[in-house]
Amino acid sequence: MAIKAKLNRLKNHIIKEDEGKPKSFESSVVMEEIPFLDKWKELGAEPFYFDGTYCMVRKVEYPLDYQHGLYSFAKLKDCIEMWNTSSIKHPLSAKGHQLSDLFFFDTETTGLGGGTGNTIFLLGHARVQKDKVILTQHFLPNPGAEVALYQSFLSSVDYRTLVTYNGKSFDWPQVKTRHTLIRDALPKLPDFGHFDLYHAARRLWKNKLDSVRLSNVEKEILDIKRTDDVPGYLAPILYFDFVENQVPDGIFGVMRHNEIDILSLLTLYIHLSGAVILNEKNKYTSDKYEVARWLEALGEIGKAQELYQQVVDVDSEKETKAKLALAFLSKKEKKLEDAMKLFIQIHENGDDQDAVVASIELAKYYEHHRKDYETARDYANSGYVRWKETWISDNNTKNAKIENEFEKRIARIRRKLQNN
Repeated sequence: MAIKAKLNRLKNHIIKEDEGKPKSFESSVVMEEIPFLDKWKELGAEPFYFDGTYCMVRKVEYPLDYQHGLYSFAKLKDCIEMWNTSSIKHPLSAKGHQLSDLFFFDTETTGLGGGTGNTIFLLGHARVQKDKVILTQHFLPNPGAEVALYQSFLSSVDYRTLVTYNGKSFDWPQVKTRHTLIRDALPKLPDFGHFDLYHAARRLWKNKLDSVRLSNVEKEILDIKRTDDVPGYLAPILYFDFVENQVPDGIFGVMRHNEIDILSLLTLYIHLSGAVILNEKNKYTSDKYEVARWLEALGEIGKAQELYQQVVDVDSEKETKAKLALAFLSKKEKKLEDAMKLFIQIHENGDDQDAVVASIELAKYYEHHRKDYETARDYANSGYVRWKETWISDNNTKNAKIENEFEKRIARIRRKLQNN
């Protein structure tokens, strides 16, 4: 029997309630009308009925000592306590929040594009409640059941802060689009804060990893190993297959994939929080350098300087980059002597690109502040030669601009030498 015909039959079982109250038929629905209900129940899923349709809702519980990758979920408590005692102003800061406020959220959809043609068929979320993590999934059994799907989702959530992976650009805009189409039958979407961990991952690892897809971050950073996982790109195919035949086995694999995605959000938030707050204990010194750059961009200059110095002390690979950052921060603070000492070290020992930058800064200093035109000329010439030998890019426009700047600087210094 077609799904539409089955749902039409279910309408006869609706109990009429007092006027103004939502219709419900949970207690009188013929349960056998849901295909493979026994299999759904074995998975831990139960039907949620609303307005003549139903969706499936599955709940899974994890103890706080459950370890997913590098960390147990109990570390989340430490993160919240550290954020609440930290003075750092940061996009990941949970200052002012309790652990139960965080709402880890992910979806599965019928396509990767946006717009009304893309349907969310699985809404998954997890929250910490007392001594356990409760993960809930709301599944759309057919395209006509979206009102039931979003009613079950919106009636069960109570959150202040959303935690997603690329959710600002994809997941939540999709929820808003679908909600708009059926909003007359649903509660309003609540306001919330949003921690999008994708942007944090890009900040830290875009130069370190081939890809910052969540699955790659799991493997390369979080030590999370998936076995027999359904690839995300198969989810739409498996969903359309389910809609056609209602056999749920393939969808169970998609739900397990979504479950791991959500659990990984918990682990990733722990790791990222530790990278920012517990940087002195962070074993990944390359992460420490990127965190320092992030903090500098946020205006946390003192903390950024502290981290750059730690990188200088322990990481030979990033030492020059950290010194260059410290030099520019010292220059910005008008500590020119400190800045020039660092620029000299970089000019003498740094790689070609950094050494060229240091040469330019030294030429500026000796020309404008020390009025030592011979030394300024030497540094300018040194930088020009090194740039031409090693650092000319494939961008002709950029090359012409840099060369013109060098030539103008050198010519100006020569004129000053002649007039001195």
